[in-house]
Amino acid sequence: MSETARDPEAVSRFVESFAAQLVEAGMQRMAARVFAALLSSDEGVMTSTELGEQLRISPAAVSGAVRYLAQVHMVSREREPGSRRERYRVHGDQWYEALANRDAVMKRWEAALREGVSSLGADTPAGRRMAETLAFFEFVEGEVAAMMERWRVHRERLFGES
Repeated sequence: MSETARDPEAVSRFVESFAAQLVEAGMQRMAARVFAALLSSDEGVMTSTELGEQLRISPAAVSGAVRYLAQVHMVSREREPGSRRERYRVHGDQWYEALANRDAVMKRWEAALREGVSSLGADTPAGRRMAETLAFFEFVEGEVAAMMERWRVHRERLFGES
């Protein structure tokens, strides 16, 4: 079924329903709505005007949502060919990219926790709590890296090379 043959109300219900799930998980409301709209479009690409019209939101709301989504690597910006207008793209591997880019955040947390253990003293109650938190993040980091490698293999098996 082509995108033009879709029931716009059904698409709107899906976008709002999925966005609500993302909001419940902690995503900003407008960013969740923009992401769900992009994800539900066949091309995975929309302009600010198209997003604003579909979601009935202002250009400023689209801009703020896209800025957040780009920062967390869930969408990318690109120029519309032959135009100064930007369009926004969601990629098939957006979940992978978003999770993989959390690695830098975790490394910063680990560095801060190491400093905390050193500052507080490893043998103090607070230092031990810090050390346990650090060990948890180091463990998660290793598990995520291994999981992402398994995902790459699984994704290639399901969808071919990307």
